[in-house]
Amino acid sequence: MNAEQAPHLETDPRFPSGPWVGFFLQKEVPGRHVMELRLTFTNGVMAGEGRDMVGPFLVDGRYNLDDGKCHWTKKYVGKHDVFYQGYNEGKGIWGFWEIALPGHGVLARGGFHIWPEGMG
Repeated sequence: MNAEQAPHLETDPRFPSGPWVGFFLQKEVPGRHVMELRLTFTNGVMAGEGRDMVGPFLVDGRYNLDDGKCHWTKKYVGKHDVFYQGYNEGKGIWGFWEIALPGHGVLARGGFHIWPEGMG
């Protein structure tokens, strides 16, 4: 792949492409639940894949450099979707997730924090 074909990966240090780690919180199952992700940030689009205690998933979302806000859908392979929204203030992305179904409202929600692997 030459320079013209290479994707324009984000250069803002808050959104490095590569391995990320973190956790989510769920009231029904106490404790921190580890997530491993591989994310790509390019031109406001956030994409990737990962895994956690529920199983493997895909990530499809957006991020904004002006305010650090981002939102995405975590699509478990063969299972349900989880909607995430948060912001990045320079120490990873913090925020809330929820599972909602049309006509049923919010079924579950909780908090999360993810950060680039190696950030500590």
